[in-house]
Amino acid sequence: MKTKILAILAAGGMLFTSCAGFLDQIPDDVLTVDDIFQSKNYVDNYLTQIYSNLPNEMSQRFVGNQFAGPWTAASDEAKYNWDFNYANNMNKSTWATTDGSVSTFYDNFYKSIRNATDFIDKIDGANPAEVNDALKSRYKAEARALRAIYYYYLIRIYGPVPLVTQVIPVDAPLSEVLLPRSSFDECVEFIVSELDQAYVDLPTNPVNNEYGRMTKGIVKAFKQQTLQLAASPLFNGNTDYANLKNKDGKQLISQTYDANKWKLAADAAKEFINEFVPTTYRLYTENHADPFMKAYLSTRNVMLREWNEEWIFARTNATNYVQYDMTPKHVGYTTDVQGGGALGATQKMVDAYYMANGLPITDPASGYESSGFADFQAPYDVRARSTFKPWTNREARFYVGITYNRSYWLNQGSNSSEVITVMELSGNSGRRQSTSDVSPTGYIVRKNVASNSNNRGSVQLRLAHIFLDYAEALNEYDPTNPEILTYLNLIRERAGIPTYGNGAGQIPPPANQSAMRNAIRRERQVELAFESVRYFDCRRWKTAATEFAGEIYGMNMFADGNAFYEKTLIETRVFKPRDYLFPIPNNEILKNDLMVQNPGW
Repeated sequence: MKTKILAILAAGGMLFTSCAGFLDQIPDDVLTVDDIFQSKNYVDNYLTQIYSNLPNEMSQRFVGNQFAGPWTAASDEAKYNWDFNYANNMNKSTWATTDGSVSTFYDNFYKSIRNATDFIDKIDGANPAEVNDALKSRYKAEARALRAIYYYYLIRIYGPVPLVTQVIPVDAPLSEVLLPRSSFDECVEFIVSELDQAYVDLPTNPVNNEYGRMTKGIVKAFKQQTLQLAASPLFNGNTDYANLKNKDGKQLISQTYDANKWKLAADAAKEFINEFVPTTYRLYTENHADPFMKAYLSTRNVMLREWNEEWIFARTNATNYVQYDMTPKHVGYTTDVQGGGALGATQKMVDAYYMANGLPITDPASGYESSGFADFQAPYDVRARSTFKPWTNREARFYVGITYNRSYWLNQGSNSSEVITVMELSGNSGRRQSTSDVSPTGYIVRKNVASNSNNRGSVQLRLAHIFLDYAEALNEYDPTNPEILTYLNLIRERAGIPTYGNGAGQIPPPANQSAMRNAIRRERQVELAFESVRYFDCRRWKTAATEFAGEIYGMNMFADGNAFYEKTLIETRVFKPRDYLFPIPNNEILKNDLMVQNPGW
């Protein structure tokens, strides 16, 4: 009996053998290109391979593993205690063009682009007895959407890249293989066009509940994400990139600011909202008699309840490492509540959350107290306990996102006594227990930690992100539009804090476009915290040099008792102008004379 093995196409153009004369001479276990498209099972497997390089951006420990990025700890949100995490190199600006973590995204995304292009080219010729015309159309649309999304990931990381839109034969001349970089606007135009084309033949809802596959909503959302990126200061008239040109002088990033790009982004977001909200997607909420508990459960479980109504795009059955990375050490308790606790939130992120009254801690009317202790019951706790006052009376999202010293752990396991996280020097999760599996900041990221297993779907893009994008894009080109506050307030309302407005119980709205821009950015920082958004936000806004460089603070991990609560310098980070974009991998520069490097590299 013949055994057939589905091979994975390589980016360099490794093709399946299709010569009929040669087939009579090869072993029985070699699968030809004709064989693949004769069988629905093989076609499905081939399409699955195209999906396989989609990044799981909620996995942060090993950069490149499942093609996860260093985005959380390479932003001002957090720090990994483990030296091997690539974010530590980036935060010192000691990364290099030859690093594997630089090339992994480039190489693997282009592999799937090549596979998708080959699939698009051949699927119409599939055996009609196995793959009917309706399936062919849908499968081709999926591959087309995936190719566009991989290009979106590439331009978000590297800036403009070469557009490869046809299968390049292995015997093609160098003139067809070695391509220069396309301009950023050309990349955006191609991505948007491909997503529009894919939309036509995709379903609104997953067929047979096959969640994770391309749908109309996913491609419309990525179209909006692409246009939002294109409108942003990093790529919209950025004169810092005046010298980023191909060797023939072609300008790769437009030097002219175009306000209409913000309109295109806003229109794409509104188009998504009009078509899919609330029939397909809506903000996730839970019912509870206590408004604060309702806000806590809603903002916590939107990340944890698989395929809920807010999820637009997610990875299926993703092993995120988050359970271990964000579960404290808890020495002395049972192993079911023990972890590494090595992803530490920064003091800056802790301070970004609002008070329960919706005001920032810097507002004199917020009621924030910077020292002392008070009895306080966190929304996940079973009773009140003595708590450092800066951590009391904060908004619900604070308790979703941050594990602080002497807080009640989410999963009590099989322990007979309460599992309380103590990060002081001698505590069960302190530095005397481990110098590796310990928070570097005295806080641990808590968001997206489940009370049991982490082998579950992992959301990558949700509706709140689209709402905030819409508000941002409107504010940039139509700052008096009332829908800015409408969609910003929907996020705040779900979070259980007062909305902006002039009514009773509301907070006065931001006074002008600049103030509104800051309010929207602050809301994004909090609502989308630890979701691999902040890293790219500050880059596309061209604020990363200010936001990410400089001193990073936390608690005093080398002290017990009250001394632990002293604000302590953890590290000083470096951010250079070159760090706004990943470098083009060095091997691409060496093998392609037409390829130019990003500025500063």
